[in-house]
Amino acid sequence: MAKSRDVVAEDPRTEARTANWVAFVICAALLFDGYDLVVYGTVLPGLLADPTQIGAFDAAAAGLLGSWALIGVLVGSLICGAVGDFFGRRRPMLLGITWFSVGMFITALTTTVEAFGAMRFITGVGLGIVLASAGATMAEFAPAGRRQFYNAIVYSGIPAGGVFASIMGILFLNNIGWRGLFMIGALPLVLLVPIAWFRLPESPRWLLARGREEEAQAAARRTGVPLMEERLIRQLGAAPQKAGFAAVFSSQFALPSILLGMMSFSGLLLTYGLNTWLPKIMEGYGYGRTYALFFPLALNLGAVAGGLLLSRFADKRGPQRVIAFTFVVATISLVLMTFGFPLPLLFLCIAIAGVGTLGTQVLVYGFQSNYYTTNARAAGVAWCASVGRCGGILGPIIGGWLAVAGIGGATAFYIFGGVALVGAVVTVLVPHQRKLEEAEHKVEEMTEHPSEDHIAATSTTHH
Repeated sequence: MAKSRDVVAEDPRTEARTANWVAFVICAALLFDGYDLVVYGTVLPGLLADPTQIGAFDAAAAGLLGSWALIGVLVGSLICGAVGDFFGRRRPMLLGITWFSVGMFITALTTTVEAFGAMRFITGVGLGIVLASAGATMAEFAPAGRRQFYNAIVYSGIPAGGVFASIMGILFLNNIGWRGLFMIGALPLVLLVPIAWFRLPESPRWLLARGREEEAQAAARRTGVPLMEERLIRQLGAAPQKAGFAAVFSSQFALPSILLGMMSFSGLLLTYGLNTWLPKIMEGYGYGRTYALFFPLALNLGAVAGGLLLSRFADKRGPQRVIAFTFVVATISLVLMTFGFPLPLLFLCIAIAGVGTLGTQVLVYGFQSNYYTTNARAAGVAWCASVGRCGGILGPIIGGWLAVAGIGGATAFYIFGGVALVGAVVTVLVPHQRKLEEAEHKVEEMTEHPSEDHIAATSTTHH
């Protein structure tokens, strides 16, 4: 008779070590997604003020220019979603990191608005591949009972990248210019790709879902990742027979996919809209350009801290209620930012808004990644990311329209607050996946209270 520990996990210590390395690689990759998001907003005022850099353009064009990277992310996510559930988790991640690193470097060398916009699009394709791969990969390596926390760690890389970009802008923008800041975004090519090559394995759960039983067992032994939950999902009939986008739009997932996509749409409209235009909005309130860079810093610091803290509640109480709550928090904090509070209180409101916007999106990513079964996970995450990026594309454009129309920051904050409220409503409407939840609960029970009955119940799924 096998030991009960062997049923619950191939090797818990090896599993934890593997999960930590996977989380490090993905978090570092997503850090530069966040860096790319905020660095554009950081250099935008200077590019608008100095036409000798890449040419002259106005605020409306700036909003469109900022959206080119997001359109690229949309394309990259859809491509990855179409092939990710067939080609695995490791190869798309390596490709995406290399792609966006090279793209950031070439962007730094551009001299025209058109070339800059084209490279922003190309770089975005690589970022989209990473983003679509990240959630699916981490969901299949994170230990049961800690998945929201691990997803929060990796997706906190996005607001952490925003913090990094803000700090780099504050410290070095005047010394190395916008080109130097974009070259910093190419560092993963030499620092992260070699680590990912050796430390990012293929997912045993993906191998098993593709019917590659022997390879899955070998990968499970190397990584310590248990295959029990994947077998239970099969036994309970919790996964659709199709794979990829066909599974995402099957009867099981079609309605949830629409609602999950709308969650990301709301979250990313807030994320990209605020990160792109917050410095400019705060300039309208009388804060100088350099001083205004501290506001995105507060926004992203709040997101990192809030996302990590709330992920522990999400693991214990379920992510859906926590996400709905944080969307409501975003609505309230964004409205409060129009009240003309003293500076310390204003920074606090912005940090809380970060928890409710970027921090909420961190939890949304984790919720989506674990909502789908393995044979639909990459496509499901890619679908949600793609719909979300439509919101991300719209966010900077809305900001540009408001700036051109001369509409004050209060109206922008009200609009963004309304979007957050829509996100809360949509979140509440997402239906539960009962069979998946049943499989997860069984794994948790076996982990906490292993017994001979549990071993016997699952041993049949190994044959």
